Amino acid sequence: MHRRRKASHLTAVLLAAATVLAGCERGSSGGQGDSSFGPSGCPAAHARAEDAVGRAQRRDVPWNGPTSGPRAVADRSIVYVAQTMTNPGVAGAAEGVRDAVRVIGWNVRVIDGGGTPAGIQAAMSEAVALRPAGIVIGGFDPNSTSQQVARANAARIPLIGWHAVAAPGPSRRPQLFTNVTTDVEDVARVSAQWVIAQSHGNAGVVVFTDASIPFARNKSELIREQLATCAGVELLAYANIPIPDASSRTPREVSSFLSRFQNSWTHSVAINDLYFADAAPAFRAAGRKGAGPPFNIGAGDGDPSAFQRINSEQYQAATVPEPLSLQGWQIVDEFNRAFSGLPASGYVAPVHISTADNSEGATTWDPEGYREAYRRIWGK
Repeated sequence: MHRRRKASHLTAVLLAAATVLAGCERGSSGGQGDSSFGPSGCPAAHARAEDAVGRAQRRDVPWNGPTSGPRAVADRSIVYVAQTMTNPGVAGAAEGVRDAVRVIGWNVRVIDGGGTPAGIQAAMSEAVALRPAGIVIGGFDPNSTSQQVARANAARIPLIGWHAVAAPGPSRRPQLFTNVTTDVEDVARVSAQWVIAQSHGNAGVVVFTDASIPFARNKSELIREQLATCAGVELLAYANIPIPDASSRTPREVSSFLSRFQNSWTHSVAINDLYFADAAPAFRAAGRKGAGPPFNIGAGDGDPSAFQRINSEQYQAATVPEPLSLQGWQIVDEFNRAFSGLPASGYVAPVHISTADNSEGATTWDPEGYREAYRRIWGK
């Protein structure tokens, strides 16, 4: 009941803020005209957004992944090459792999690329030199390590990506057995729709991205496209901040945006939740309340610190979390299929939105059913 009261209060505050902004900020600028004064800045897009967000916030979604496959292959060693273990999504998927490996009876080694091109190339070179049964490309562009990828392909070492290329599933160029991720189009769409729904179609938005990562760049472009479907939503800024530089650059950028946009900035969407951890000191220094505005949603990855910010109303209102542990288990299952000479499963986890109202105090999005399903498949 307490969380429902908080959610109702957030909606009321947000609607009031949107009305003030529509009547004062946007009316004075002449950019939106009288169309922003109605109950919604984009009635049709707003209705679609509310429907999509309602579905994505459900928790009672049954397991819709694989229920059959090969029994566990014995005695395999794999290597997880991480873009940087300071990226909570990369680290969370790695932990899921570790958990699944313990169940299936394999070994895994994690090599941290440190977030730099040279470090990632060195990590991939080390991984290939170890001649493991398989290598995970954890959160970086395989084309940035094209020589190492070519050597792995020549040695017939299966490569599985986590957020490595733009789409889930097998990839021919670069050659990956499969790429494990939620559908980036679905994630981008529903995060933008959350802004449209929560703002009643009247919002001033800042988008945070890392254009050096093709997956992230594609996601943020899709977010921009979806936001543009609502005439009452204005894109105030598109902040390109590389994830390894986020801790130093995000506070400065946020301070600048607060000075430039003031109350016109009502919402933010970031390709990774960590931007809001780094933004918090700047919001706090400017006297902004943790419950917003701006109301912030992360379009991935849903790490524990993001849930803590959401549950305590500290500069983040929602996240579209990756089911990181599930994806780690899926990576192991996909390797088992590769080692058995079978194709990838084709499974793509559905999108979910976590808020303080539906997270029930959890610090991860960990859907039910996958551990039992994979154990049955592996005979474990």
